[in-house]
Amino acid sequence: MTLEKLRSADVEHLFKAILALETEEECFRFFEDLCTIGEVHSLAQRLAVARMLRNGATYHTIEEETGASTATISRVKRCLYYGADGYRLILDRMEERS
Repeated sequence: MTLEKLRSADVEHLFKAILALETEEECFRFFEDLCTIGEVHSLAQRLAVARMLRNGATYHTIEEETGASTATISRVKRCLYYGADGYRLILDRMEERS
């Protein structure tokens, strides 16, 4: 998906709302209202898969530790290496801050 396919007034408004969150507690509250628990867990799982792939983990290890399917792992890997660099950006920032 190109960025232009994702871009709309509603998506831009959503992203501005996310950027307005100031604390982890605010994130929990907003995402609890916005998403189902399953949706939040799926997003968190994808980020965990990206981190593990970047650190050289095997599909088998990732499956065992995250419960992600091989299809999910493959999709995240494709995005990690050929996507819009969103995973790289956030993983780099998280590493810098830890």
